[in-house]
Amino acid sequence: MHLAYPAVLAALLFCTGLYGVLARRNAILVLMSVELMLNAVNLNLVAFDVWLRDALHAGQALTLFTIAVAAAEIGIGLAIVLMVHRNRGTSDVDRLRDTAENPDPDPDRDRDRDKTSDEKAEAAA
Repeated sequence: MHLAYPAVLAALLFCTGLYGVLARRNAILVLMSVELMLNAVNLNLVAFDVWLRDALHAGQALTLFTIAVAAAEIGIGLAIVLMVHRNRGTSDVDRLRDTAENPDPDPDRDRDRDKTSDEKAEAAA
């Protein structure tokens, strides 16, 4: 088997996944693009394992480990996307960048609210 065929296919898969991660706004499509990238890596691992004729088949074993990690990543990723969609109503990645609560622009406001009117007058004077 020639090594160039699976290597070129893996490079095309990886580039397609990279484009999907960088260009897509939907979080589910970004997760699918990450899966394409992981599958490209798996294809390279198996191709190099066959090409090198490794007796331990380390490339295939590492591929099984990568598949297990990818399955866990998709499960957790989809759970996070579903919870964000329930809370925010969208899974648009650009709109979800500001996930932290907005910081208070005037930190002295809470302190002033707790003071009585006499204390405010003394603070102003």
